[in-house]
Amino acid sequence: MQDQRRRAADWFRDLRDQIVEAFEGLEDRAGGDAMPGRFQVTPTRRGEDGGGGLMSVMRGGRVFEKVGVNWSEVHGTLAPKAQTAMAARGVPGIAEDPRFWASGISLVAHMQNPHAPAVHMNTRMFWTPGAWWFGGGSDLNPCLEYAEDTAHFHDQLRQACDAHDPDYYPRFKAWADEYFFIPHRGRARGVGGIFYDDLNSGDWDADFAFTRAVGQAFLPAFLPLAEKRMAQDWTDQDRDAQLVHRGLYAEYNLVYDRGTKFGLETGHNPEAVLMSLPPLAKWI
Repeated sequence: MQDQRRRAADWFRDLRDQIVEAFEGLEDRAGGDAMPGRFQVTPTRRGEDGGGGLMSVMRGGRVFEKVGVNWSEVHGTLAPKAQTAMAARGVPGIAEDPRFWASGISLVAHMQNPHAPAVHMNTRMFWTPGAWWFGGGSDLNPCLEYAEDTAHFHDQLRQACDAHDPDYYPRFKAWADEYFFIPHRGRARGVGGIFYDDLNSGDWDADFAFTRAVGQAFLPAFLPLAEKRMAQDWTDQDRDAQLVHRGLYAEYNLVYDRGTKFGLETGHNPEAVLMSLPPLAKWI
């Protein structure tokens, strides 16, 4: 399993590099008087245990108002709260041995133009002495929805899923619809996507291949939407709708998001964990 862990961590790092390059390229193509945005890269460390990662954040670009593309590889001992939660999920042996290793990529983009959708994507591998699994997904969060954009995003994810298992897309889309729901608002935070966790079919190579497919589908799913909408005219009312929608996004990530809770409970850099929060938001 040591070799598999190394392969997974290296691939997540490579995906991070590809996305950073693509996003900076989009900033260059956008044109305009403002300087094209660039990522500020900061190494991170995880508390008193081991590991860390790279926090890559761009602020105030031509296309992106704030975008983070983080990679991490961490290990150590789970805090009692996280250990109890995993034991409740049925992770084998975790109640007796709280050691863990995890690696993954996490991305959230908040856009300058209200017509361009915000987006989230992550993929990860988790290991404990008694188990391993993959998880992740991607979902689109427009404040001003375009049906053709939603259809394109879902079609790319469907193709990635269907290449591995025809049951994956309907199953993981339904999981995303349930997971990315804000109970206290009675609504979804966006137009969905896919979400999966605890993926262990018994075939590590197959599950890793699917997780790579999810990551590789991200740029074809999202980049054409950002490029199409980045120069579209918008009004003060559009901006207001964007800020209100961002308030919903912030509420979800702070109250319900599993990754946010895990990152804070296991002592990872809080700036990296909370990278997903928008730069500006509004509540009415």
